[in-house]
Amino acid sequence: MDDYPLLNLFWTMLWLFLWVMWFFLLFKVITDIFRDHELHGWGKAGWLILVLLLPYIGVLVYLIVRGKSMSQRDVKQAQANEKAFQDYVQKAAGPRSSPAEELAKLSSLKEQGHLTQQEFDKAKEKLLA
Repeated sequence: MDDYPLLNLFWTMLWLFLWVMWFFLLFKVITDIFRDHELHGWGKAGWLILVLLLPYIGVLVYLIVRGKSMSQRDVKQAQANEKAFQDYVQKAAGPRSSPAEELAKLSSLKEQGHLTQQEFDKAKEKLLA
């Protein structure tokens, strides 16, 4: 441990952190290139070549030129995911019936003898609350 002082350990950790963050940013930019529907074939190819051949300059230029629209695409994607989740929950929960329909079901159950008057009154009170 004497040949690798604590300061060198911190320095190594800093470089490792920066290296991981660089790859995260690089993958984020590449993902955004392919996700953008306004950018067509040659535009995507050009940005991809620039980002892969000159990675530091390419990513920096991409963030300067298209950074604002990049965040707008992220927000749009998050909203689409949220809407898809809400639609799934609505579909899984099934159609919601109105209180009048529920009251009619309770009434028919009472008439068929499946509910007593007390159970009917309790369920009706809960339904109308």
